[in-house]
Amino acid sequence: MKELLFVILLGFNIATAYAQKDHDITRYGASITAHNNATSIQKAIDAAAVNGGGRVIVPAGRFTTGPVVLKNNVELHLAPDAELSGSTDRLDYTVGKMALISAQGQHHVSITGKGTINGQAHLLISNLMQVLRAGKLQDDLWRTKRPTEQNRPNLLFFKNCKQVRVTGVTLRDAASWVQNYKECDGVRIDSMTVNSTAYWNNDGIDIVDSKNVTISNSYFNAADDAICLKSEIADGACENVLVENCTLRSSASGFKLGTGSLGGFKNIKVSNLKIYDTYRSAIALEAVDGGNIENVEVNGVNAQNTGNAIFIRLGHRNQDQRYSTVNKILIQNMKVEVPAGKPDIGYPMEGPLPKVAPHNLLPSSITGLPGHPVTNITLRNIDITYGGGASKEKAYVSLDSLNAITENPAGYPEFTMFGELPSWALYTRHAQNIKLEGLKLNLQAADFRPGMVFDDVTGLIMNKVAIPKDVSLPALVYKNVQKLSTVDLDIPSGKEGVLTVR
Repeated sequence: MKELLFVILLGFNIATAYAQKDHDITRYGASITAHNNATSIQKAIDAAAVNGGGRVIVPAGRFTTGPVVLKNNVELHLAPDAELSGSTDRLDYTVGKMALISAQGQHHVSITGKGTINGQAHLLISNLMQVLRAGKLQDDLWRTKRPTEQNRPNLLFFKNCKQVRVTGVTLRDAASWVQNYKECDGVRIDSMTVNSTAYWNNDGIDIVDSKNVTISNSYFNAADDAICLKSEIADGACENVLVENCTLRSSASGFKLGTGSLGGFKNIKVSNLKIYDTYRSAIALEAVDGGNIENVEVNGVNAQNTGNAIFIRLGHRNQDQRYSTVNKILIQNMKVEVPAGKPDIGYPMEGPLPKVAPHNLLPSSITGLPGHPVTNITLRNIDITYGGGASKEKAYVSLDSLNAITENPAGYPEFTMFGELPSWALYTRHAQNIKLEGLKLNLQAADFRPGMVFDDVTGLIMNKVAIPKDVSLPALVYKNVQKLSTVDLDIPSGKEGVLTVR
């Protein structure tokens, strides 16, 4: 990863040789009046590009703009008190320009500075609804759910670009995904602030089939996933991605691989995350569309007030015969608090209540499919505190009916997808070579369920696993578990502490 960062920085150092001239957008006719400055800003970008590159300066003040397109060796620089406010007229966003700032097939493009890019999602969505009612645009879902993502602009969109840098800026209130880096090579995100809770489907940042990516020292607060890696083409992949020193808040998941997983994810390193008030999972690793997850390391996560700690899923949502694989995952040095209540209550766009039967507080889970196990997963030095308080009146899965738990192979992957689960801390099914080392589980209120259930697992190693002595028994349940090794288990003692079921 150090070599990767060196290559990325070297590319940007070479690019600075082109930055010979600054182009203040006001020199090209931009003003802080309410009119759309897109034409003036684009003229400044074009002037910088035609001269081999340069900086386009957005000075202090609030400048309204429609879509603009960055070009080779151009840096868009926002002064500390500058704001680019996106047009609230949906018809300003046309085919090919469905982002406020975009670039396709370019190299050495940058957005820098301490200013703000504001999508004004509340006003833009209101205008979009008017346009749809007038029949000026078409949309399949707006009357039954909400306008599709294809009708809602991103703030930033980079496709098939090399050496992309976005640093220092604040991004606010996107109508869809805040920023999308698709099929790019060499992306550097640093010291960014994202606050986008104005509408649905507005992931804080999406990395899609891109490689050699660094996301560091940034803050993401989004109504949808905070940091999300996706793969949308079968021969594509997110590869060589480093995420470090970031703070995340989400009404979906904190850090996620998937849901889109047509291709794969390889060599992903995540370190030093702070996650809070997050509705779904702190860490979610999902392959359900025939793609692969391999060689993922998550190290150092402190998650407070989150709905779920760890969700690892191999599913089969794709219609062909390809099956996903999930292999070689290490999650270590993690501390999580999972409350009994809704973690994101009070935020503008709360996570939706799941469309499943009532259930008790759900555990972390590692799940594959029959004949397609999740493989080589290590959880090390993990401390999770659960709210507890389960009741059989709300939901109940008896230990002699584990086969009744749905496989839900094509279901949308999230921790509620199985409905009620038979354990309060960890549920593992269809897995191979699972290591639990230094796992400490805590319970704040009584729960009638076992702490952990393992079903169809081959190769299970537990070393220094601790479960409180006063929990309901059994503490551990095994069904069809082979090649089991346990060392220094700190669980309720006696024959009743462990149950093997047929």
